[in-house]
Amino acid sequence: MHIGFAVPVSGAWATPAHQVEIAQRAEGLGYHSLWTLQRLLNPAGSTDDTYRNVPDPFVTLAYLAGFTSTARLGVAVVNLPYFSPALLAKQAATLDHVAGGRLDLGLGLGWMREEFAAAGAPYERRGARAEEFLAALRALWHDEVSEFHGEFYDFPPVRMDPAPFQSPEPPILLGGASEPALRRAGRLAAGWVSSSRADPASLGQSIGIVRDAAAKAGRDVDALRFVCRAAVRPGPRRRPLTGTYDEIRDDFAALARQGVTELFVDLNFDPRVADPHEAMRLAGEALEAFAPF
Repeated sequence: MHIGFAVPVSGAWATPAHQVEIAQRAEGLGYHSLWTLQRLLNPAGSTDDTYRNVPDPFVTLAYLAGFTSTARLGVAVVNLPYFSPALLAKQAATLDHVAGGRLDLGLGLGWMREEFAAAGAPYERRGARAEEFLAALRALWHDEVSEFHGEFYDFPPVRMDPAPFQSPEPPILLGGASEPALRRAGRLAAGWVSSSRADPASLGQSIGIVRDAAAKAGRDVDALRFVCRAAVRPGPRRRPLTGTYDEIRDDFAALARQGVTELFVDLNFDPRVADPHEAMRLAGEALEAFAPF
């Protein structure tokens, strides 16, 4: 099972200097991948600071591409409704070139209604829109001249250059926890990525649904990737992915037995990262403790 590490992307420690430091240390220790997330905004009255001060994931990954050379660069996830197919196709393809073909593109549907309102995006029928979005996105990437006429997206014959560095596309990992979302991942994506709120003990059930949908679609089930966002919490043992570093490593092994093919350690959901100095101290410990063997 590959192990990655999330760079600082939420809270006061999410600065370019800290991101570069964590990214380079992780790559030096042999971590397979580096990860970001997307959060456009937060409700003004919210007392939840989990997603405060979140920088744009594509800009962050493009910046980190210049300071790294081997680790894959992932986002889990950007939300399709906030983009048009052409805009996402252009940004992701460009980032894939900047990164030298290291992009892993996690895509989701979004859930925060305030973000939909601010982005001018419809909240209804997100699943149907996502399926059509993916078809339009792939037409732009795969075809020398692409044309698309659907219920939600429509464009005349066009050319989009450059195509992604990875041919025919960077790996698309779909998020989502509902059964329709899991089956969509099995039918249409290179794999599935879990959320920070997923129960680590039940990921195997979700993976089974994805695999079943892929098999029914005639796809190579064994080629699918299953990525766990491991929102670890070093300290007292309360549930999986909390406790001592050895206990959390044992949880990693349990995830692998459920079918997880890769995970990334994510400290951005630990309240202690509100203090940048404590966050970097904790990250230094975690980087050493979870470094791939």
